[in-house]
Amino acid sequence: MAYEFAIYEKRDHVAHITINRPEVMNALHPDASRELSAIWDDFAADNDLWVAILTGAGSRGFSAGNDLKATAARNAGSTVGNTGRGPINGGFGGLTERFDLYKPVIGAVNGWAMGGGCELALACDILVAADSAQFGLPEPRVGLAALAGGIHRLPRQIPLKIAMGMLLTAKPISASEAYRLGLVNEVVPLDDLIPTAERWAAEILECAPLSVRGSKEAAMVGLDVPLRAAIRSTYPGIQAHLASDDAVEGPKAFSDKRQPNWTGG
Repeated sequence: MAYEFAIYEKRDHVAHITINRPEVMNALHPDASRELSAIWDDFAADNDLWVAILTGAGSRGFSAGNDLKATAARNAGSTVGNTGRGPINGGFGGLTERFDLYKPVIGAVNGWAMGGGCELALACDILVAADSAQFGLPEPRVGLAALAGGIHRLPRQIPLKIAMGMLLTAKPISASEAYRLGLVNEVVPLDDLIPTAERWAAEILECAPLSVRGSKEAAMVGLDVPLRAAIRSTYPGIQAHLASDDAVEGPKAFSDKRQPNWTGG
């Protein structure tokens, strides 16, 4: 299926999802978010897709967040960028409120990740950033607030005082600072960005896919409860993996001194 505001490719168990509005630094209006929501729905449902890589088209912006010009046009009565109706499944970009997606998502941040773009990055499991990337939540400077998860995810992912400084001043941080704070896994030159994200994906694919999903589920759900309760809880994804053929294949391959043949079942 062709999309107007995104590029969606499937290669070797990896979904490559590219926000394709480089003329506005990949800012999103509701129609673009709805397209991305449909893409995330497909990724979640496709048993042959095990990992996703999310990036933005061009070199300037991963995503500049909410398309404020489209917002202003809607407020003035125009339907620009808003032909659909109703809430968008999964939140901004179809991802920020998708709390039941346990397949891993790698963000490849190729430029400015501002506002909703930063919130999309925060919703990823692993982040690789170009050395020119910037991260920020500038919403207060335009009379808005980071309500697509940024207010809550940022203080959970970096030290509280640093997060509050970013939230209350709306100042961005560089890729190197994001790496120092533990927000980003790796910083590389722009030309190496997608190959680096693909390397991370390949390393994930070396692991049993249901084990990966169960591990993500347990980690994310477990954050909501005290440690003792998290350890003693039962997680459907972990149970599914333990009952899978891959749970038998892994130890057998190790015993046979060969690479395992994961099937995801």
